[in-house]
Amino acid sequence: MKSRIPLLFFISFTLIFVACGTSKSKKHLPNIAHYNATKPLVTKQSDSVFFSGKNSLLKNKQGLWELYVEGDPLEIGLSNGALSDSLLKKQEQIFFSRIEDIVPSKFQQNLLRNFLKWYNRKLYQNVPNEYQTEIYGVSQYTSRNFNDIAPQYQRSLYLHAAHDIGHALQDLALVGCSSFAAWGEKSESGNLILGRNFDFYVNDAFAENKIIAFIKPKEGHPFMMVTWPGMIGAVSGMNKEGLTVTINASKSKIPLSAKTPISILTREILQYAQNIDEAIAIAKKRKVFVSESIMVGSAKDNKAVLIEVSPKKMGVYDVPNSNQLICSNHFQSDALKNEERNQTQISNSHSKYRFDKMQELFTKNPKINPQIASEILRNKDGLQNSVLGYGNEKALNQLMAHHGIIFEPKEKRVWVSANPYQLGEFVCYNLDSVFKERKTNAIVSFEEENLNIAKDPFLDTKAFQNYQKFRIEDDKIDLYLKNKKEISLEFIQQYQSLNPDYWVVYYKAGLYFYQKKYFQLAQINFEKALTKEITTVPEKEAIEKYLKKIKRK
Repeated sequence: MKSRIPLLFFISFTLIFVACGTSKSKKHLPNIAHYNATKPLVTKQSDSVFFSGKNSLLKNKQGLWELYVEGDPLEIGLSNGALSDSLLKKQEQIFFSRIEDIVPSKFQQNLLRNFLKWYNRKLYQNVPNEYQTEIYGVSQYTSRNFNDIAPQYQRSLYLHAAHDIGHALQDLALVGCSSFAAWGEKSESGNLILGRNFDFYVNDAFAENKIIAFIKPKEGHPFMMVTWPGMIGAVSGMNKEGLTVTINASKSKIPLSAKTPISILTREILQYAQNIDEAIAIAKKRKVFVSESIMVGSAKDNKAVLIEVSPKKMGVYDVPNSNQLICSNHFQSDALKNEERNQTQISNSHSKYRFDKMQELFTKNPKINPQIASEILRNKDGLQNSVLGYGNEKALNQLMAHHGIIFEPKEKRVWVSANPYQLGEFVCYNLDSVFKERKTNAIVSFEEENLNIAKDPFLDTKAFQNYQKFRIEDDKIDLYLKNKKEISLEFIQQYQSLNPDYWVVYYKAGLYFYQKKYFQLAQINFEKALTKEITTVPEKEAIEKYLKKIKRK
């Protein structure tokens, strides 16, 4: 996943002089004239329990925040913002601090801001007023410290396209998600069951405050989704009709302006569709600006399909003669599977490897139930139980997921993983119970504790402790390489001992020795890296290129 930040800056610099069309978007606000804009009063019961009328925010014992809000779009947005106020400000700080880490130069940050204003100039035209209104409500509680980037509302709107913009500009799947569905004879109950890992990573702090949002809108179906403070789009969710949505990124061309963010499209499907046909009809209405696979599961249809969308095409991948569906980060529908970018993604990336691993685990487990689904999502091995090294993107469990999630749509049950990653306890919720008439004087967790799935035993191992240390040392070696600092042999040996099966520890040591012109040591480490399971074809070719250079020297 190599960054194309220099390209972005070049485009940004050019577009400073092409400000045409941005003035309207900078001044645009949603039409909220027919809504009540009174800000809600929030009562703080404790540091982990807040409520306002029927709306509430509670932190459960597993560390997940449970948000319940109902009303019209502005009421939902304002209540969401008011209840999660401190979390929202913290999340913004985390996100924009991360941007500063990636782009430390003030000049380059200014170029980036100008580019985003230009690129997002038509965003407001592609987001329904209902969701603009909800975003506006949430934005009233965002920090004013970042108004130099954009005013509160525009900034909140832009953030809903952040995944899509990063995906489009860098032409990579920032989210290496894996998802699956089983029904009929493949499911233990005979009913549809789905699982997915959302492998979206900003940093550890970004994933600390996961929110399980339960939303009861005035129009559409009540639904739940896993999100983070300030995010009203859906990346994983299920509605009360037993319809589920999850998203998996694919290869994209770079369009000239933002359209409908994928998470807004999936939110619309979640809120307004009750079966697969209705989900497809909603997807056809919207123009998107990245390529994405949307897995839609339906209790009413007792099956799942993939709605595959790109800036120019849409396809539906159905499996009429099967009772299972597997998805990683490449397209499978007739409309999109043969496109050149998709074929390159299959040959060069880790998408096909994870796809094959899911198929292998499905063969090994003839009947899928929630416990088995959790074990598949947590699997860290390669094909035929080969060792990949911890954190390898070829693994289903890359030890970086924002969350893992399991759905049983007919039973209206959903399990969401607690931190870290998908290793913590999978907490069970039942939507029929959540959305029954609420009492304002009893703010308790919605979890169905007797149905929770225990944490992964891996959490209590020395290997996990070493992996956590490895991640710290891995950040250090990146800084050493960037700044061309001296690294002791003891540091390198310790670094490699923490994750000895992972190709990266030998590749980075090879890079260091190559920088220092210790070519024999560089060669030894590059050759050791090639004995491990390297994530992508381009990364393997890069190592081979270094070895050729060393031989010439």
